[in-house]
Amino acid sequence: MKLKFLIFAMALAAMGPGREAPAPDPETVRDSTLQRNPARLPPVAQSPDAPEPEVSPLTEGAPPVLNAAEVDPQDFLWDARPVVVFADTPGDPAFVEQVGALQRDWRALGARDVVVVTDSDPAANTVWRQQLRPRGFSLVLIDKDGQVKIRRPSPWDAREIGRAIDRLPLRRQEIGRGSLLR
Repeated sequence: MKLKFLIFAMALAAMGPGREAPAPDPETVRDSTLQRNPARLPPVAQSPDAPEPEVSPLTEGAPPVLNAAEVDPQDFLWDARPVVVFADTPGDPAFVEQVGALQRDWRALGARDVVVVTDSDPAANTVWRQQLRPRGFSLVLIDKDGQVKIRRPSPWDAREIGRAIDRLPLRRQEIGRGSLLR
């Protein structure tokens, strides 16, 4: 009997403390299940000849997607985390993929105060290009203190960006403070 109790206590301790997190979004769970198992496809809602619906960059509640020529890095200091996406042309496949991924999965970034800044015109020579000096496609994550935290030469999905942000010291402080204020 003592052995059973000991095993139960060890299993309970291994689970860690309970978390007061909201339940997962059913759409997110459904989408991640579909990505893991390609045999389970969602029902087709439109004919194959129908054009793809356009995704608005500023959907309700989504992190804003801003043009680098219109904003300055100092505008976001201590307020937001800019994720800057660079490319040499707006038609760059990596650029299109990255912006699409950020627009699709904006929920993962909204809670982390992310602002998406795009710069696909090297001739404009924006302040962002002068400070960050990208070559071709580049993804740059800047923390709220204005320091560059991550540079990537290839697209990254919103989930990976969210995980990277959660490892930053400022984000850990925010998470800690958030639980104390409730």
